[in-house]
Amino acid sequence: MRQILVFGCFFIFASTVGQGKLDGFLKPSDTLDIKRRNTVIISEAAFSSVVLVGLNQIWYADYPRSNFHWINDNSEWLQMDKAGHVLSCYHLGSFGQQTLAWSGVSEKNQLIYGATLGLAFMSVVEVMDGYSSNWGASLGDVAANVTGTALFVSQQLAWKEQRIVPKFSFHQTQYAPQRPEVLGKSLNEQILKDYNGQTYWLSANVHSFFKKGKIPQWFNVALGYGAEGMITGNDPPDDEISVSDVERYRQFYLSFDADLTKIKTKSHVLKTIFALFNTIKIPAPTFEINGRGDLKFHYLYF
Repeated sequence: MRQILVFGCFFIFASTVGQGKLDGFLKPSDTLDIKRRNTVIISEAAFSSVVLVGLNQIWYADYPRSNFHWINDNSEWLQMDKAGHVLSCYHLGSFGQQTLAWSGVSEKNQLIYGATLGLAFMSVVEVMDGYSSNWGASLGDVAANVTGTALFVSQQLAWKEQRIVPKFSFHQTQYAPQRPEVLGKSLNEQILKDYNGQTYWLSANVHSFFKKGKIPQWFNVALGYGAEGMITGNDPPDDEISVSDVERYRQFYLSFDADLTKIKTKSHVLKTIFALFNTIKIPAPTFEINGRGDLKFHYLYF
């Protein structure tokens, strides 16, 4: 949903300034462009501040503050929240690296100051959690944040490209209406809060590993992880929440995907659009095996 909003704003902007001018604007600089670099730094600082203020109002404003404290939430939500931290840090780091590349910053500084954007942003969020009485800072979250950043940086260092990309998909479930105050009342809230409908993927570009073969450059194979039956973070006491026939279990997926950034085009407008949508796993035939021992085939899973 957020990607659709970004695309809509991007399309309006493109229509206003014109395709040719926008394409030239989006073309990365071959050398350091001080004006562009300063624009990136100021824009990211301003945007991060606005997002953090928004998060404070959505997540923390209704709960009392506390002294900074740590919690161990590693067993909650069958680790789906940790997968979300990995994905967020990876893509924020990717965005930070690409914007600095656009301004002509050296590859070394792209990784030092750009690829760590997600880790820095999510570390601030973790501090905010630590001062909230309803949550707390989590070492598991910190480890997931580091993992997401490391996944991006290690591939840039080893291959100079991203061969394995974390992606996200979502479908509405029966569980959110049973506890909407936790799992979300609207679709927008459920995308963020209902872990039952979220799936996190590692999408690997096959051609990148077998460059001499005839495999299409955009063709990916994706491994996914999901979970269902989660009304609360952990199993609740019987007298707290009564939900019949709810069983918590993990789901593992094997599917096809596409790396949109591998689609050849000279248009920097299209390259930007493809990069935005490459965070989302495309619907495709999918095999599932879950914690109950079931083996399923989905003709089209999202």
